[in-house]
Amino acid sequence: MSRPTSTTSGWRDAARRRLAPRAARTRIIGWVLLLVLLALALLTFLTWRLLVRATDERMDTALAAEVEEFDRITASGIDPDTGAPFASVADVLQTVITYNLARPNEKFLGYVDGAYRFQSRIEAPVLLSEDAAFTRLVGGVTDTVSGSYASGAGEVRYLAVPVTLEGDPARGVAVVAYFADQERQAADETAQLMLGVGALTVLLAAAGAWVVAGRVLAPVRAVAATARGISETDLSGRIPVDGRPADELTDLAVAVNAMLDRVGNGVAAQRRFLDDAGHELRTPITIVRGHLDVLDPADPDDVRSTVALVDDELERMNRMVSELLLLARAEQPAFVRPQPVDVAELTTDVFGKVRRLGERDWQLGAVARADLVLDPQRVTQAVAALADNAVRYTAPGDRVVLGSRLSGGDLLVWVDDAGPGVAEADQARVFERFARGSAGARRSDGAGLGLSIVRAIASAHGGRVELHSRPGEGATFTLVLPARPAPPRDAAPDDLAAGPDGTVDDALATPALPEPVPTEGGAR
Repeated sequence: MSRPTSTTSGWRDAARRRLAPRAARTRIIGWVLLLVLLALALLTFLTWRLLVRATDERMDTALAAEVEEFDRITASGIDPDTGAPFASVADVLQTVITYNLARPNEKFLGYVDGAYRFQSRIEAPVLLSEDAAFTRLVGGVTDTVSGSYASGAGEVRYLAVPVTLEGDPARGVAVVAYFADQERQAADETAQLMLGVGALTVLLAAAGAWVVAGRVLAPVRAVAATARGISETDLSGRIPVDGRPADELTDLAVAVNAMLDRVGNGVAAQRRFLDDAGHELRTPITIVRGHLDVLDPADPDDVRSTVALVDDELERMNRMVSELLLLARAEQPAFVRPQPVDVAELTTDVFGKVRRLGERDWQLGAVARADLVLDPQRVTQAVAALADNAVRYTAPGDRVVLGSRLSGGDLLVWVDDAGPGVAEADQARVFERFARGSAGARRSDGAGLGLSIVRAIASAHGGRVELHSRPGEGATFTLVLPARPAPPRDAAPDDLAAGPDGTVDDALATPALPEPVPTEGGAR
C-alpha cells in the first residue's frame, strides 16, 4: 500500500479547516433549533391542554344547566303547550326534550322503563338510541348520574336524570349527552395550526441562526486565519478588532492579539539573545585562533604569553556559559530554595564577603532586624554581583554602601556607589542580557549577564530590582523582595532549602569571593 503524498495530506488538512467552522456553525444551529422546537412543543401542548380543559368545563357547565332546566319543567307538573297537568312520564320526557334545543355535538334522549323512547331532532355522529350498551347504562338509573362512555364516535360525556310523575307507575330517564371528541375538535385544530406555524417558525429560525452564527463565529474564523498566517519568520499577523462592540469575542480577539504580542516580543528577544550569545562566544574563539595562527613555537616568551591569553579567553567562555546556564535555570521552580533567614546576620555576612572585592570605602548602612523566608545563597549571589558592579565603576577609595531595611511588606537590600552613574537612556536596558552602554558610555569587556542574573534572582523570589541614578552622582541598585515572615525558631525545621530528594544542590552555592558573578557590560 502506497503512503499518502504530502499533496493529499495538505488537501485533507485544508478540507478539515474549511469544514471546522461549518461544523461549529451547524452545532450552533442544531442547538438553536432544538431549543426552538422544545419551546414550540411545550407551548403547543400547554395551549392544547388549556383549550381541552376549557371545553370540558364548558360541557360540564352545559350539563348542569340542562339538569336545572329539566327540574324547572318537571317541578311544575304542567305541560307548557296545553297548560294542563302532564298525563304521563312519557309526556314529561317528550316536552323536556322538545323545549331544550340541542347544540352541535349535543344529544337529548328519553327512556321509559329502561327502553328508548325519544331523542332530540339534531342528528349526532352516531345514534346513541341504537346503542344497546348505552341504553343499559343509563336507561334504568334511579339517581342523577354523570360520567363518560366510549361510543363508536369517541368519548361521550353524559348526565342522566330520573323522571317520575305522581299517578304514573312508569319510570323515566332524561339524558343529555355531549360527543366530547367532536366538541374538542376546535382545540385539536388550534394545536394543528400552531404546529404548522411552528414548523414555519423553525425554518425561519434556522435561516436566522445560520446568519447570526456566521457573524458570531467571524472572530473565531479570524483567529484561525491569523493563526494559520503566523509562521516562524512572520509573527506580525493580528486579529482586527476596530469598530466591534465590547463582548466576549472581542475580549478573545484582544487577548489573542496581546498573546501574539508577547510571543513576538519573546521570539524577538530570543533571536537577539542567540545572536548576541553567538557573537560573544565567537569572539574568544576568534582571538584564540588568531593568536595561535601567529604563534612561534620556537619562541618561549611567545608561547607563554599565548598560553596565558588562551587560558584567559577559555576562562571567560566558561564563565559566560555558566552564566547562560544559570539564567536558563532561573525559569525552573527549584531555582530558589527559601528557608528561614536572619536578615541582619545575612546582611553582615554579605558585607564581610564583598569587602574583599576591591580597595573601596566600604560602609555598612542600615540593617533589617527580622527573620524572613528567602534563599540566602541566591540573595548573597545577587548582592555580590551588585557590589562587584559597583567596584568596576568606582576608583580606589570611593564610597560603596551596602544595607537592608523593611519597607511595608518588602525587604529592601541595596548597594549604593559614588561612581559615574547610569545614563537615563541606559537605565531601562541595563538588566537585559548582553546589554551594553550607549555610545560614549563607559564599557567593559564582559558579556553583560550579571545584572540579568540579579533580576532573575529577584523575580524568582517574587520581587524586582530597582535602579536610581543620575550621571555623575553614583547609582543605587535595590533588591525589592517580599518580606515573608519566618516561623518561630522553636518550630519544626523548615526543609524548603532542600531539593526534592532532601539534598541541597551544589549548583546553588554562592560563587567564591572575591570572584563573584561579574556584571561587565550589563551595568553602566
